[in-house]
Amino acid sequence: MLFNLHTHTHFCDGSDHPEEYVRQALDKGLSILGFSGHAPVPFDNNFAIPSKTKLLEYVRTVEKLKQKYAGQITIMLALEIDFIPGLTESFDSFREMAGLDYTIGSVHLVKNLENNRLWFIDGAKTDAYDHGLQDVFENDAKKAVTAYYRQINTMIINERPRIVGHLDKIKMHNKGRHFTENDLWYRDLVLSTIDVIKQNNCIVEVNTRGKYKGRSDSFFPDGWVLGSLINDDIPLTISTDAHTPEEMTLGYSEASRYLKEKGCKKIYIPHGDSIKSLPLT
Repeated sequence: MLFNLHTHTHFCDGSDHPEEYVRQALDKGLSILGFSGHAPVPFDNNFAIPSKTKLLEYVRTVEKLKQKYAGQITIMLALEIDFIPGLTESFDSFREMAGLDYTIGSVHLVKNLENNRLWFIDGAKTDAYDHGLQDVFENDAKKAVTAYYRQINTMIINERPRIVGHLDKIKMHNKGRHFTENDLWYRDLVLSTIDVIKQNNCIVEVNTRGKYKGRSDSFFPDGWVLGSLINDDIPLTISTDAHTPEEMTLGYSEASRYLKEKGCKKIYIPHGDSIKSLPLT
């Protein structure tokens, strides 16, 4: 079964109308397509659904597509919701407003609780990552990365996302310069976060976008982090984080093969208030 649960359309920072993604999904043989627009955030930006009015239009559009393509493909309605302490709205407020099938919880902006400034870790530019690390955390990588994982942990405990988005994306622009994934303090942070994930029954996505966009040599997560998730029986799923219809299956087959090599036998999708396992083929 081929599916993608992490999809962005022109309602946020994606390229096309949602129906174009559905048509492409049918052409590529997907059984399930989950739309996960970036939820509105209370500051100017170029990535999120810009308003509550647009959010409701997004919801209506996806619900109409569910009806139109019923019997051909399962379409799911979701949001990728940013968590920034003291700034973003609760996940429950979006669940109630939009009637979501699931949520993806992600951290793209890391808050320094001492000065209330934000470090943007995503995007295409490594320079922006480096400048933010300097400006917001005075180039203290350990302090900044600790803030990142603590923010993820707080999000999981307080907001209960069904899926945790690109768990270790903090490494994308680092490229082994400011810290390494084998630093003892880094390993401790990740393993502590895995414990929180396990206690709260979250799915962790294996996100392929960084790799197929050429921004990373690995998936998010990958390596020993992914191995630890598998060893702890954390439910995993594969997501391409598509921003165009053509990206909906990029990296999927490679990730599937890699997971099997690591000993993973099942992947998971949201199913009502629970989760459903699928054989990894």
